[in-house]
Amino acid sequence: MTPAKRFKVGKYDIVAEPIPYSRHMLRYVVYVGKTRIGATVSVPSESDCLFLEKPPIVPPLKIFYVTSKPGRPKKNAVKPAAPVEKESGGFRDELPSDVSVDVDRKSSNG
Repeated sequence: MTPAKRFKVGKYDIVAEPIPYSRHMLRYVVYVGKTRIGATVSVPSESDCLFLEKPPIVPPLKIFYVTSKPGRPKKNAVKPAAPVEKESGGFRDELPSDVSVDVDRKSSNG
């Protein structure tokens, strides 16, 4: 079994010690002063150590409501009202009698 190795990366102290029941893998424990801030299995860079010291802010989780999940309606559920449709001709109102419609548009444009 190999003894633990110590080295520094910037202001961080790193102690490399063998992982139990592993022949050649090392666990790199990162310290700032006398405080342990984390451990990695790969050799940490200074940015990795900074990430362990000050992790980024994670937004809170959004709650998933199981009750809002669409699916089959329950047994005695009231059917939703059918959408109100006007005549199949569209939703246009009739023109007032005093408005004239130009039917021959080609002759009036040019």
